[in-house]
This record gives sequence, structure tokens and C-alpha cells, in this order.
Amino acid sequence: MQIEELRIYRNLLKQPLFTDMNSLLSAVKDGGFTGEMPDRRSFAAKLAGDLMAFAAAYGFSGNLWHACLAFLLAEDENAWSLSKELRRDPVSDTLDQAVLSDFELLSSLFHSDIGVIDQVLQIDCFVMLKDYVNRTSHESLTLPMREALRDLATDLEETSDAEEFRDRVAEFYKTYGVGMFGLHNAFRVSSDAGKAELLPIRHIAQIRLDDLVGYELQKQKLRENTEAFLKGRAANNCLLFGPAGTGKSSSIKGILNEYAGSGLRIVELFRHQIRLLPEITELLRNRRYRFIIYMDDLSFEDFETDYKYLKAVIEGGLESRPENVLIYATSNRRHLIRESFKDREEGENDLHRNDTVQEKLSLAYRFGVSIYFGSPDKKEFNHIVKELAARYNIRMNEQTLLLKANQWELSHGGLSGRTAQAFIDYLRGSEG
Repeated sequence: MQIEELRIYRNLLKQPLFTDMNSLLSAVKDGGFTGEMPDRRSFAAKLAGDLMAFAAAYGFSGNLWHACLAFLLAEDENAWSLSKELRRDPVSDTLDQAVLSDFELLSSLFHSDIGVIDQVLQIDCFVMLKDYVNRTSHESLTLPMREALRDLATDLEETSDAEEFRDRVAEFYKTYGVGMFGLHNAFRVSSDAGKAELLPIRHIAQIRLDDLVGYELQKQKLRENTEAFLKGRAANNCLLFGPAGTGKSSSIKGILNEYAGSGLRIVELFRHQIRLLPEITELLRNRRYRFIIYMDDLSFEDFETDYKYLKAVIEGGLESRPENVLIYATSNRRHLIRESFKDREEGENDLHRNDTVQEKLSLAYRFGVSIYFGSPDKKEFNHIVKELAARYNIRMNEQTLLLKANQWELSHGGLSGRTAQAFIDYLRGSEG
């Protein structure tokens, strides 16, 4: 069987590293090289370099050909892999047989000894890639996912036939999912190609909810709603509102880092992209993960109308929102849409004005949970400063520390957690 005969995993034919390595391994096995020896060696050296670049990009070590194939299998969304992600067993006999023929080829390629390439071409490139040591540290994949892919490669090395190979891959899909949603935890939205597309965010701020000092009731409320959502119970869209610098955005990042291992994924959507919401929710529908669409610093001027797209998606449109999607938004405004005195003026058109006010308020009301993050008072601010100073091992007399912190906040934005963090960062920099 040739790779052109792949039925289910035809996406692999779009991967140059896969197709080129197949060509090289096939030529070594069958003696099918054509052209001069320097050209063959140059082709092989380029592929060895590509494998090392792949390892550097994702932080892989060990047998790089095995790591590469494991990665490509993990990201390939097709009819069979998606059915396994959703744990739909048994798969139809027809699909099972079709994919087994693919795995006969993929298993054979996986178990090919890349060290033979060096022997045939009399070069010294691929032997070192069988037990490659990577000293670089990258965040293109999270550490748990790198470890899961490493374990997948190790498991596949121990398989003896195509059926066992298929079953190990199926188990990976059931456990971790498939495609970019399996490999990554957070995404941004692009519409450059004329339609909504999700792109992975590879470097996520490593903030935990416990890193946010104070706001215990707010964090508990956010945790409870998110945990209910992840368990498939009734859960609400959330609006986190309050003054700037009080930890609203940090709480969302903390939720992601705390629950990504439980199947939570976050899609960051900017306000100017709200019209793409229907497209985005369709991309997320019928996946095993639970998605939060996250909109930071959400607010509208009184003349803007895009908020109506958001209202329709949250509630009220003909098409139901997917049960695996919630919307979490942060805002400095409680009611999201700026109101004017004109909206509330009394006069002949009181009924019309009341309708206008109610329409603007209704958007905020459609978030079932609203959580207020207020600015700390002086005592709470001092507590935050002391907690952060202890966390970062700032050695300073407490009275002096708080005196400097209070002087700092007067000229750096007032009492807030962000101001306290900026002050501690200033002290840490000064110590160096």
C-alpha cells in the first residue's frame, strides 16, 4: 500500500515532513534512489534538519521520527479520530476496516529504522535522531501534552501489528481528544480568510486563581459555576465587572490553568469580532471539550448595535447555543452599554425612553451570574501588598513596606491589586 491510498488519514498527505520521510524510507528500502549521490545526501540531510527543527519547536526528545508521527496522528481530525474523541463505540465496521488498512501503512512507517538511511547513503544524520537529547525548553505545547505525546510514541513502539497500533491511538483520542483542541488549551479568532478560524495561543500566562490575593467569595462563585459546567450540569454565562486592576482578567486565566486538565478550553474573542459569534459556536458544537468564549473589557457606546449579536447568541435566537459553550466576559461597567441622561429624561416619550433603557440593561441581565470585583480599601490593599511581598521573598520592615506601598499607589493608579503587583515588581527589580 502506498501513502496515496490512505483513506481516512489523507490529511497526512498535506504534511511535507510525512510525505518526504515516506519517500526517503521507501527509497532506502526498495533501492529506488535516482540521481547523483550528493543530491540524495542533501535531501536526507534536509529532512534530518527538519526533524530537529520540529523537536526544537515542540520540545521533543527520543526517537524524533516516532515523536513526529505521534504528533501528526494526535492532530489529525477525521471521521474515525473524531468518533473516538466523542467515545462513540463501537465504530461502524466499515469505518473500522477502512482505518485499519491505513494503520497497516502507518504502523509499518512508524517501525521503520531510520538509522538504515545513514548506512545506505553513508552519512551521519539519522542515527543520532533515534535517541535525540533536546535541551531547549518551549511552550508551544503544555508540559502535560508533551508528556502524553511522548507516552503515545512509547506505547506505539511496543505494538506488534496494525490492530494493536490502532487501539493505542484510539485510547489516546478517548483520553486527550484530537486536533488543535486536544493539543492546545486556548485560542484566538481570525477572520483573515473571510470566515472565522481558530488559532492556538501557544504561550499562556501561568496564573492560578490562588495567585489572586483576596476576592475569595468571587473566586468561589466562579469556580462553582465552572465546575458545574464541566460536569455537564446547568451553568450560567458569567459577567465579571468592577474597576480596572481588580483581578477580573486574571481570574479568567486562572480558571483556564486550573481546569484545562478537566477538558476546559477558552476562545478569546475581541469586541470587534462579535459578529463572528454564530460561526464560532458552530465550530465548537459537538466536540467533547467544554468551551468558554472569553471577552475581555467588554462595553459598548450608546450608538453601537453589535451588542445585539451577543444577545442573540446568549439567548433568544432560533438556533440554540451549544450545550458545551458558555460566555465569560469582563467589564468595567455593570450594564455594559453606556447610558446617557437623555435615555432617562422625562417627557412626552416616557414609554419609548423606558424601552430604550430596558433594551440596554437586558444585555447584562442575560449573564446569569454577575460577579463584582471591587477596589480594595486601604486595609485590604495593605494585606495584598504583604501577601505578595511574602510570596516573592521581599525582605523589608513591614512598616517601611506599607509606607512605600501607600506612597506608590498615590501616583500609580490608586488602590487595586494591579497597583500592588506593580509595586512589588518595582521592589524586585530594585533588589537586582
